[in-house]
Amino acid sequence: MTALVIRSAQDAIAAVPYMLGFHPSRSLVVIGFESGGNGTCAMRLDLPSSDAAERVAALLAGNGFRRSLLLGYGPDGEVRESAATVRAALDSAGVPVAEAVRVADGRWWSLTCDDDCCPPEGVPYDISASVVAAQATFDGQVVLADRSELVRSVQPLDGPVRASMREATERAEIRLLSRPDPPDESLAFVHALLSRAGTPPADDEVAWLGVLLTDLRFRDEAWIRIDEDAPATDIAFWRDVVRRVEEAYVPAPASLLAFAAYSAGDGGLANVAIERALDADPAYSMAVILREVINAGIPPSKLRLRMTSDQLATAYYNQQRKAC
Repeated sequence: MTALVIRSAQDAIAAVPYMLGFHPSRSLVVIGFESGGNGTCAMRLDLPSSDAAERVAALLAGNGFRRSLLLGYGPDGEVRESAATVRAALDSAGVPVAEAVRVADGRWWSLTCDDDCCPPEGVPYDISASVVAAQATFDGQVVLADRSELVRSVQPLDGPVRASMREATERAEIRLLSRPDPPDESLAFVHALLSRAGTPPADDEVAWLGVLLTDLRFRDEAWIRIDEDAPATDIAFWRDVVRRVEEAYVPAPASLLAFAAYSAGDGGLANVAIERALDADPAYSMAVILREVINAGIPPSKLRLRMTSDQLATAYYNQQRKAC
């Protein structure tokens, strides 16, 4: 995904839904920029946001961001109060706020303007007509109506799909217990399935993949094959798998979806995918680690794996030798 270019308040307003993956409401969005190569970082806080001010400021400063933007979505008084507290914390942390605005009903108001330059009725904007929206659309990004719709996008499918997947999972579990495939054959299956990630897999393939991913060797093989430079196909693939596997097999594909989403700069999707993984298994290590990474404000550029399949195989071989 190409980095979104933000040159003005209107650019920021247009970019936020694409950075979050949904249109925010009753929120304060903090964007850090000028980070010496780490791009931008957007964090959404529920209103009121005063309690999180020091933590957000420390995260941005700790990750090298030198300036910030604030965008508030909600009632005027609530937005102004939260923005003032967060702005003071950012200024103290050395991440001064270049601009703070309130956004509502297709208009925006500056919270930093001290003269009559800004009209009291606000400045109209149109996200769909912006260069930022065009750029994001070209990159294949989709904006959902709100966070609840984003959450629903990773929830299990029901009806006939669920019934079919339940039967496929039973077959996969019997296969694993009665006649498990040799590791090389299972690895070849994972490779083959991931190599055609643009084609939706059959129910039996999804069920068998879900069972195999409970083995960390296969999970990690899938992890290193995520295209961190262009993860859109991986996001679509793992979202589909997450929605189709039975609940016991959710943690691995949900964590892989979270990693792919975070690589794309889609923190909103990454967060709801992590929540799905941890709902299924609160101690699942990959999801726990990714949650800590996001909470620490570590940019995706610092999360690169850059490991080949051969290197992973060698690492597991050496690990087994040490265990013996």
